[in-house]
Amino acid sequence: MAKGKKYQDAARRYDRERKHTPAEALALVKSLASAGFDETVEVAVRLGVDPRKPDEMLRGTVALPSGTGRDVRVAVFAQGEAAAAAQAAGADVVGADDLAATVEGGTIEFDVAIATPDMMPVLGRLGRVLGPRGLMPNPKTGTVTDDVAAAVEAFKGGKVEYRTDRYGNVHVPIGKASFTEDALVDNFFAVAEELSRAKPASSKGRYVRKVSLASTMGPGVHVDPAKFRREDNKDDAAPAA
Repeated sequence: MAKGKKYQDAARRYDRERKHTPAEALALVKSLASAGFDETVEVAVRLGVDPRKPDEMLRGTVALPSGTGRDVRVAVFAQGEAAAAAQAAGADVVGADDLAATVEGGTIEFDVAIATPDMMPVLGRLGRVLGPRGLMPNPKTGTVTDDVAAAVEAFKGGKVEYRTDRYGNVHVPIGKASFTEDALVDNFFAVAEELSRAKPASSKGRYVRKVSLASTMGPGVHVDPAKFRREDNKDDAAPAA
């Protein structure tokens, strides 16, 4: 696909083959974001896993300490007291069979779906609608829970989901180009620590194989996989003797 003039101009402003520290890469990404809107910054990580093996298919959540920079719309499938608690916690849409019928009709006006365990039979018929969009509630991501209020607050506050695709790649938004470099760095390392923690015991060889950062409309900037975690960058931050 042909790239626009702004993209091509940005790509000529740096060495596309160089591998940077996360802080260097994020500073570059911010400088290269030139769209007329606040672009989302995303990290892409190629992991040494085989997603065809169930125990190597990673899926979970990570709380971004600096938030996401976007208004996350949350829908909760619940009844009774749980529904009331979800509404009090700030859920955008709350319902049971009525919400399921709305979704079946093609209206999906939310970014995250949360459900109480007793609602899963109702959610079962929505798999073909929500599944392809990555919106199906799942216990692994904390979106199937009895404590819906806490889940709503967490996702509103900056918790995001991640999962490996068929090639072992993980894509996670870590904020906006308008964020300070420190805020983006903190979010990056939160993702790095979570993916490191989630490494499957059966994964062999190099685990973090490629890392890149980019804004919505900007070119990708390579990160040195050896500098993936915060502790890998301590020597760089040490003051000169």
